[in-house]
Amino acid sequence: MNHITISNLDDDIKSRLKKRAEKHGRSLEEEAREILRTVLIENHEQPLNLANIIEQRFANLGDFELPEIPREPIRTVSTFEE
Repeated sequence: MNHITISNLDDDIKSRLKKRAEKHGRSLEEEAREILRTVLIENHEQPLNLANIIEQRFANLGDFELPEIPREPIRTVSTFEE
């Protein structure tokens, strides 16, 4: 089994990790392992997709359609030659 050492860990982070481990009934090492496993598996299975995130955020609002905005003709380019 591989070992990992994390140096220069802020006291605040270590304290939060310790509290989280106690909350879940795990050792400090087990909690760190579970956090790494969860983060790496979630990121591997579901790549970040902004369109999906927005869709999930507003899914509970129900189906609705936005009105179509009429397009204007393309404007001519100014040349400033006079």
